[in-house]
Amino acid sequence: MTDYKNLKLIATSNPHIRGSETTRSIMLDVIIAMCPALIWAIIYFGVEALLLTAVSVIGCVVFEGLYRKLMHKPQSIDDLSAVVTGMLLAFVCPATTPLWMILIGDFFAIIVVKQLFGGIGKNFLNPALAGRAALLASYAGAMTTWLPAGTKAAIGGGMPVDVVSAATPLAYLKTGDLEGLKQIASVGDMFLGKVGGSMGEVSALMLLIGGLYLIWRKVINWQTPVAYIATVAILTVLFPKAGGAEYMLYSIFGGGLFLGAFFMATDYATSPVTKKGQLIYGIGCGLFTVFIRYFGSYNEGVCYSIMVMNCCTALIDKYTKPVRFGVVKSDKKEAAAK
Repeated sequence: MTDYKNLKLIATSNPHIRGSETTRSIMLDVIIAMCPALIWAIIYFGVEALLLTAVSVIGCVVFEGLYRKLMHKPQSIDDLSAVVTGMLLAFVCPATTPLWMILIGDFFAIIVVKQLFGGIGKNFLNPALAGRAALLASYAGAMTTWLPAGTKAAIGGGMPVDVVSAATPLAYLKTGDLEGLKQIASVGDMFLGKVGGSMGEVSALMLLIGGLYLIWRKVINWQTPVAYIATVAILTVLFPKAGGAEYMLYSIFGGGLFLGAFFMATDYATSPVTKKGQLIYGIGCGLFTVFIRYFGSYNEGVCYSIMVMNCCTALIDKYTKPVRFGVVKSDKKEAAAK
């Protein structure tokens, strides 16, 4: 028999049914998913890749911790989101990036883009991509200086002695010089990551492994990455600058497409919440990426295409949100018109 006099009732705010996932557990899964690409970067570019990543992570954590302390806000460094931002920012930079420069990108990503807008979940741009865009605008030379394939980076940043920077595969693709590209890298080399480029985005294979892990763990949905990569593949096979299907394979394995599709475009705070919206969002990212690669002055289009679509997320969510239970479509249209 229940003792109602001593029954303790606890009143809490909704939701009353909660999952086991936390921000920390989700971010930990993302970190685990990035480890294959990080390991490949260390093997391919040398210990400088690990040093650059470590400095970037420490910078992001310190900047976030100091800001929260100075503003008398609860600490958030335990949720590991700053660690993810630091790793992603290092991934989209060349292995030759000076350590002091990556710290400037960390400051912009954490303080300007994330914390000044209220912290995790309130920023409208992906912090790591915004940090990269800021570095590219300020230090274009350093951010577009690539090591030749198989060359180890110098400790502390900069080019090794007697080494000349090399063009990335995207530079050849932009001009349609497929024969020239074949001389420095095969499609297999592109897929494995035996090419020059930003340290964390060269190996499509390692990024695919990490992306599939995130889908398996249900950290991300398949809609955005599949729609993104498929859009780029369809457009480049229908309108190749040379080589047809071969040009398409070089296009999807080259640059930061896999990194952007699985790790950047799927950011919870800056991407749509509905599955239909995620498909639209991924298609938009693909369209802008191909447009920039084909007609822009910059060889790569992933960074800016995702940031453009970040700005469209609220609009996509508005027009793709499902009808609430008990509400007919006519009522929904009347409410939207008011």
